[in-house]
Amino acid sequence: MAGIHRLFAHAQELSSGRVVIAIAGMEGTLASVIGGLVSCPVIAVPTSVGYGASFEGLTALLAMLSSCASGVSAVNIDSGFGAAYQASLINHLGPRAAAALDV
Repeated sequence: MAGIHRLFAHAQELSSGRVVIAIAGMEGTLASVIGGLVSCPVIAVPTSVGYGASFEGLTALLAMLSSCASGVSAVNIDSGFGAAYQASLINHLGPRAAAALDV
């Protein structure tokens, strides 16, 4: 990942979130790197931006789907709305009701 030093400058802020949305094109490694730094869910959004072998976002999508970092999940290429909707659902989760635990 190019410029990883810029990410480290915000590591504490990222760690304080309940969910992180990582939007990246090119090789799509941003989500994996953030997933290794934080303990909250990371929603990966591949973008169609890129050059060379980015294949209009397919390279980033496959990299994000193949992430070995825990808690990383991916949405479709350029699906920022889908990622934001999922993040909103996560942010609005409250404590689970006792009845919901009885399965």
